[in-house]
Order: sequence, then structure tokens, then C-alpha cells
Amino acid sequence: MRRIGLAVALALSLLAPLAVSAQQTTRVPRIGYLVLSPLADPPSAERQAFLGGLRELGYIERQNIAIEHRSANWNRELLPDLAAELVDLKVDVLVAIAGAVEAARDATKTIPIVVPGLADPVENKLVASLGHPGGNITGTTAAGSELGGKQLELLKEAIPKISRVAVIWNPPTQGASRQLGETKLAAKLLGVTLQLHEVNDPSDFPRALSAMTHNRPDALLIFVSPVTTAYRPIIVDFAIKQRLPTMFGVKADVEAGGLFSYNADLADIFRRAARYVDRILKGAKPGDLPVEQPTKFELVINLKTAKVLSLTIPQSVLVRADQIIQ
Repeated sequence: MRRIGLAVALALSLLAPLAVSAQQTTRVPRIGYLVLSPLADPPSAERQAFLGGLRELGYIERQNIAIEHRSANWNRELLPDLAAELVDLKVDVLVAIAGAVEAARDATKTIPIVVPGLADPVENKLVASLGHPGGNITGTTAAGSELGGKQLELLKEAIPKISRVAVIWNPPTQGASRQLGETKLAAKLLGVTLQLHEVNDPSDFPRALSAMTHNRPDALLIFVSPVTTAYRPIIVDFAIKQRLPTMFGVKADVEAGGLFSYNADLADIFRRAARYVDRILKGAKPGDLPVEQPTKFELVINLKTAKVLSLTIPQSVLVRADQIIQ
């Protein structure tokens, strides 16, 4: 018995270093998450959808996956350094949110980059094609350039009397120029005159709002961009005071007091981004993963704001709403 005990002890002493070595080599995958906007707490609906998508696939933050969040807090100049920092950390996948995509692209040609909501990725030379991206970038596309035309069409259907619509847009935003072109085509077909207001930085907002006060449009269409998202409270407050119906591109804008929003379902887009991360962590190459287009769109209407503006939304529009804020 004594010999057996010695043999067992010897075997355990030999296996122990192997067990320690196995523990040391077990590595938790690390994701970099780069965003221009501030990181809200609790997370935004889009980030919650991304994290929820990871959980559905079995990834739990701080258990079997690590996420390194980096936010530029609306300061674009910080993005290159933040992207470089994530690259230095040797993250396995870099998730770049709209506004931070170029910084991620310029920081690495080897680390896979997943983008929820690529804007015109082929035209902007981010991927070779939707079917075969070819490089280290893949993900889902945002709504196409036809979005602006559809938003204007819905606005006109809901409020037939409008004839002059102000447009706030940010030219540097990917896809904005094409969206404006489609909006102009729709305006011509609908008999609507557009009043264009470029906002490139915060100093442009006072001038744009002053021009709208002077020219008195019938409604306001806001293209999605980091700068218009940052100034959402100011735009919403101005529109309500001026009694202007608004069409935004993000549901959060309507939850904050805007009248309408119409866009691809951003939560769905971010949830699908988690699937890309999963496939890459399991060995897939981003260049072989096709860029998916949006499959779900949502119309959100704020009836509280409609009441403030003394507007009655037609039933034909209400029945198409995915969400109505009472």
C-alpha cells in the first residue's frame, strides 16, 4: 500500500506542472470596441443589442470574453490614438462604430474589423465587394442612400401640406452625399423645396438654426451623423419651439422628443455584428464573410410630440409604425 501511495504522489507531482501550464495557456478572447460618441451607462440600445447578441452565442463579458471599450467622447482627433491603443493590446477583433471606422482601418491591416452599419462600403473603398470583402473589414451595411427619399416620402404622406423642408446634414459622414442626392430626387417628384443646412462642427448650428427661423420651413429632416446626434437635444428643443415636424434617422431621437424616425433597425444590425465576431473568433477570415444588408426597418412616431404640434397623423401612417410613443 505504501508503494502505491508513493506512486500516486509521484504521478500527481508530474501532472501538476502540466495542469498549471494548461491554465496559463487558456486565453480569453479580447474584443476592442471603438466609438466616437460617449459610452452611456447603462449602455445604449445598440450596445445592449451587441452584448445581448454575444450572450446568445455563449459569450459573457468578464467570464469567457473581455471587451476593451474606447470612446473619443465626440473628439475625432482622439480616435487614431485610441485605435492604436487597441491594436497595441492585440485584440482579436476590433468592433468599430460609425464615425470611428476610418481610424480603425488606418490603425491595422491585420486585425479583423467588424462594423455594424457600413455606409456605402464599396464606394468608400472599405471592402472590395459586398459578397467578398477581401480585406480585414466586414460587417453589416447601414440603410442605403435611398433612405433620405423614403424619409421625405413618409413625411409628406403624414403631413401632405408641407412644401418646404429644411435638411440638416453633415457632408463628411459616409453616405451623406448620396443620401442627399436621393432626397433631392424625391423632393422633385413630391413637389417639395429643400432648404439645405450643412453642419460640419458645433459652430455651424447657430447659423443653421437662425436661417431656419428666418426662412420658416414646413418641416425638418435630419440626416444621421455623429454631430447631429451630439446636438439632438438642441435640435429637438428648437423644432418644438418653432412648431416644426421632424424626421430623424434614429429611434432615440424620437424618444427624446422628435416626431418621426425611419431607418434600418439599428438594434438588429448590432445584434448581427456579434455573429461576425463569433465566426471570426472561430477561425473565419473577415475578407471571406459577406457584408450583409439590413433586413429590418422601423418607423417610430411620437404622438406626444404630434399633440404638442397640434398635428393629426393619418391612420394610413400610424398602422405602419413599428413603435408609437404615447
